[in-house]
Amino acid sequence: MKDVIIIGNGPAGLSAALYTCRAGLSTTIIGLDNGALEKAERIENYFGLTNPVSGHDLVATGIEQAKRLGAELINDEVLDISWMDSFTITTKNTVLQAESVIITTGASRKKLKIKGIENYEGKGVSYCAVCDGFFYRQKHIAVIGSGEYALHEVNELLPIASSVTLLTNGAELNADFPSVVKIIITPISELYGGNMVEGIEFVDNSRISVSGIFIAIGTAAAADLARKLGVETNGSSIAVDEKMSTNIPGLFAAGDCIGGVMQISVAVGEGAKASLSAIEFIRNKRKDVG
Repeated sequence: MKDVIIIGNGPAGLSAALYTCRAGLSTTIIGLDNGALEKAERIENYFGLTNPVSGHDLVATGIEQAKRLGAELINDEVLDISWMDSFTITTKNTVLQAESVIITTGASRKKLKIKGIENYEGKGVSYCAVCDGFFYRQKHIAVIGSGEYALHEVNELLPIASSVTLLTNGAELNADFPSVVKIIITPISELYGGNMVEGIEFVDNSRISVSGIFIAIGTAAAADLARKLGVETNGSSIAVDEKMSTNIPGLFAAGDCIGGVMQISVAVGEGAKASLSAIEFIRNKRKDVG
């Protein structure tokens, strides 16, 4: 059992780790890449820089700093998160538990450009198999995606649905899907239906009828992970209070994933606030137990 797991290894997550490590809490950071900051060629509007630095170099320095203070860094993809007194984090390669979790995965910048998808959100289009799979018992459903996150959602839905069809929307497969799953690689043209989604039309004019469509492109975004726990969200942003606390005890969020001003300096400050709240939460929890 870890004290704190931080999901995301950008400036908010690394900043949070500095505080939790210095407070004597065992801290694990899980990150797959450096996100949007990796693409920043020159950064000069950040305190303490005598010369501009690249986003890559700034993150690399932060990672070494966190490691020096005792943080464990795991390069992995988070697929699921659940909560029952403590948190369970499922990644592509392992399962970890923690007393507290800080989500700092940045903002979701991927959006499917498929006609009709926004019209049917909440009307057959879902972003969380754990949350909404129950409503599609013994029905024909589809999952849009091609990687490990899509595989995770497919496996959640297979015991529930009558059938699950994977739609890669033209992308190459990046995971091994069960043989019972039909796979269609043809790009999607649009979703159709009435008050609820009824099916999918492809660019070759072929169609399939489904009762539900689950979106699982790329990796799980912050809001996707939050929704699995019943966390309040504002669109694609996680809702937090002034202490970076969500509505789930022990779960905090910071950085671009909570919306607002998306700047490194802001993310670093929010990461610090989230970590201080996590430290306070764990200490109070242990005080109550003691």
